[in-house]
Amino acid sequence: MYRVDFFDAKIIEGTTTSIVLDNGNIKEVSENYTKGAGVRALSGGSWGYTSVDGDFDLNKAIGAASELAVGMDERSHKEKVEMLDISKPVARNMPRIKVDPRDISLEEKVGLLKEIGARAKIEGISSTSAVYSESSYKVLYTDSTGIEGEYELIRTGFAISAVASREGMYQAGRESRFGVNGYEIFEKHNAFELAESAAKTALQLLDAKPAKGGTMPVILDPELAGVFAHEAVGHASEADLVLEGSSILENRIGQQIASPLVNIIDDPTLHEYGFFPFDDEGTQSEKTVLIKDGIFSSYLHSRETAAKLGGQAGHCRAQGHAKPIVRMSNTYIDNGTSRFEEMLEEIKNGVYLIGSRGGQVNTGEGVFQFNAEKGYLIENGQLTSLIRDVSLSGNTLEILNNVRMVGNDLTLNSGRCGKGGQLVPVTDGSPHLMVSEALVGGA
Repeated sequence: MYRVDFFDAKIIEGTTTSIVLDNGNIKEVSENYTKGAGVRALSGGSWGYTSVDGDFDLNKAIGAASELAVGMDERSHKEKVEMLDISKPVARNMPRIKVDPRDISLEEKVGLLKEIGARAKIEGISSTSAVYSESSYKVLYTDSTGIEGEYELIRTGFAISAVASREGMYQAGRESRFGVNGYEIFEKHNAFELAESAAKTALQLLDAKPAKGGTMPVILDPELAGVFAHEAVGHASEADLVLEGSSILENRIGQQIASPLVNIIDDPTLHEYGFFPFDDEGTQSEKTVLIKDGIFSSYLHSRETAAKLGGQAGHCRAQGHAKPIVRMSNTYIDNGTSRFEEMLEEIKNGVYLIGSRGGQVNTGEGVFQFNAEKGYLIENGQLTSLIRDVSLSGNTLEILNNVRMVGNDLTLNSGRCGKGGQLVPVTDGSPHLMVSEALVGGA
């Protein structure tokens, strides 16, 4: 029927709700219904892609994508693309929600968010913002090899931020929690306490000292260490970047690239924000070990990259019905055996870096720079002065090899990961890490 080697479609239908409050006032309330499909077709070495919204004819969409693929292959013949054969996926181990957010009125959601925002408006806080997001959708996958699968999933989350100001200086604190939960997420994570915590952080940072830069031993808290695992290691493990020549981990499988204490895992089966039962190519999700005892073990693959490089598919994702690309899910450094107090004793003098305020990474050159939310000086094995405007930068492989202690207190943090103009839900995390030498940047 279609003159192509392969085609597939991801059909998605569902609703999203977003509420944004600014200083307790409603800035945005939106409820949206979406229905559409992303359709790919492969001819030789060329992909054709089309997306459709609303009521659509799937056969026509497949036909349109097929025409694009055939036309491109005729105009510019490329090396033939093979797709890894997979088994039919099963929507197993699905999260169970306790309170369906669709049963809660919009007014009640706004009211709760106002209460949370009010808890952050303590003395000295000049402004607050509170955000709630919710999505419930049904996904159906089908392809030309007869693979089919479907599932339904609900995601919810909230974020609260507070800004403190004094004599022209502004400092912010932020807390957020997102997951594959129902409306019970507010109780699970005690949103009121988190609001107060965000406010206290902002106020504390007004009195913090600017950091002084230099090369020194550091302890990374679980959030910043998790960001490192995701940004510096996870992205470099994505096989499409490897094939583009944009990863320092090219041709590194089987090599010792980190301290033997380091184990890094990507696991979409965990009931965290990056959960999915099967990816957007119909491949069953499964735990993937990226680094085992310091040895690089696996890339993250699509069906195309797995067929080309050898490996297991299952990490191809798309935002909505956009074109699927290789992505992470729940990426974390696994627990070690050390306690935080032991790290302080071992490090003696250095810096404890806490939280994340973004940064950048170059996976091809293997260099990164991340901004911490705050930090503490470590002097004689004790936490002393609070510091602000502090960052961590360096070479990914050097930091991995400089890990001297791995904590036993793994903590996970949720967020969204951007790649190829698409955002997808992810979680990253780590226990505390002690690194013998790293470049700390100051104001």
